[in-house]
Amino acid sequence: MQDRIAIVGAGLIGRAWAIVFARAGCQVRLHDADPHALADCQRLLLENIGDLAGHGLITEAPAAVLARIKPTANLAETLEDAALVQENVRETLEAKRAIFAEMDALSAPDAILASSTSWLMASEFSEGLPGRHRVMVGHPVNPPYLIPLVEVAPAPWTSDAAVQRAHALYRQAGQSPVLLRKEITGFLLNRIQGAVLNEALNLYAGGYASVQDLDKVLKDGLGLRWSFMGPFETIDLNAPAGLLDYARRYGPTYRDVARGQQPNDWDDALVARIDAERREALPATELAARARWRDNRLMALVAHQRTQARDAD
Repeated sequence: MQDRIAIVGAGLIGRAWAIVFARAGCQVRLHDADPHALADCQRLLLENIGDLAGHGLITEAPAAVLARIKPTANLAETLEDAALVQENVRETLEAKRAIFAEMDALSAPDAILASSTSWLMASEFSEGLPGRHRVMVGHPVNPPYLIPLVEVAPAPWTSDAAVQRAHALYRQAGQSPVLLRKEITGFLLNRIQGAVLNEALNLYAGGYASVQDLDKVLKDGLGLRWSFMGPFETIDLNAPAGLLDYARRYGPTYRDVARGQQPNDWDDALVARIDAERREALPATELAARARWRDNRLMALVAHQRTQARDAD
């Protein structure tokens, strides 16, 4: 993959995107308006790339991948000749509107302008731009160099050609893009994740189970299947005659359960109780180390999945 990629915002997600594209062979320019964010990014990038190498997820030396990532303080230089600009600034409309106006003015006319926003729709920050036809959301899952899903969410005025080009670039970089056919707040993943969190909060608030046991329901139950099958494939295989058979058997019960589910307010007292259980299990001082452990477990899972895919071939 020879395309030049621009990453705007050198925080956690921006650095992760830089690894995605550099690993795929792209020359990457990584920009941040804050010099402190750029100052330490090479060390952090090398640490993450080294972990990938340790799990056999890259074949090159980490230094070779890192050499394709160039931190730049100048936005115009960052955007020069970029095929794709991936934005990762603050999650506010004001910040998105300001940076997309700059990117639209400074980038090549055919460059794709994509936002990593988790919740904002592209139409909310691109409507007045001259180049709004090339603006969309490309929402990753953290960290994208381990979790390949990218939600491609165009605005109503985004051109089909731009969407197809973005889809192709993400796929060539080793990601797994999915297309939203129309805009909706939260896209797909966060809405599904939100539904699970809402019910987990309600079950905890109702005194049905502890935080630890509710986590076990996912990690030792649903999550095992969902790591390689989605919910529709899961139910398709969970009844003798497939999905229609499952729906006939269990659909009415699921419907009745759903009618009794209520939105959770995430009130401070409830969240504090959950946090207390989490801090008992994991002190705040150990959060960073546990996050590193999580990423290494994800790397081991990805390595296993690749081995299984090769064996299937």
